[in-house]
Amino acid sequence: MAVHELTFPITDEQDILKLRAGDEVVVQGHIVGIRDRTQIRIFDEGVEPPMDLRGAFLLHTAPNVRKLGPGRYEKVCIGTTTSARMVRFTEPLGARYGVRAICGKGGFPDEAIEPMRAHGMAYLAIVGGAAALETTQIEEIEEVAWEELMPECLWKFRVKDFGPLTVGIDAHGNSLYHDVQARAHAKLEELYARL
Repeated sequence: MAVHELTFPITDEQDILKLRAGDEVVVQGHIVGIRDRTQIRIFDEGVEPPMDLRGAFLLHTAPNVRKLGPGRYEKVCIGTTTSARMVRFTEPLGARYGVRAICGKGGFPDEAIEPMRAHGMAYLAIVGGAAALETTQIEEIEEVAWEELMPECLWKFRVKDFGPLTVGIDAHGNSLYHDVQARAHAKLEELYARL
């Protein structure tokens, strides 16, 4: 296992290609908060996102915030949400927008492996229940778009030392989630055979 520090948005694809499933990552720079309703607007309703997603790190979140004024918010609690239900957006996020990393909790199913390999993307896992820590690592909410979708807007966060995160799926087709499931099924078969 290697430890990497990455700054987003990524401009060099090699930064993602050097990651391997099981590696640890700490993130600097900017991350984009996104959730179901936002992606439905982009892909099902055909509305172009008002933020540049090239090289982006997307965080599956619908944050708890306090409004300070027009378009201005302060963080209260910014945690992650379960990623699996958003797997269908992986292919177009990579193909159309050049997204490089997606982060959430609970992992991504096997359907994400090939799009991530094909488009040089990685799934970075965060420990569920770590919202208090995550919130301290987000320095500022710099931009919000589509406020009418609150809290499922598009958010631009500036982060410092965000993580540590684990590479759950790398850009080479390796998935910790697939490997764990395969080992679990093999173990079950072994146990059933003993009965």
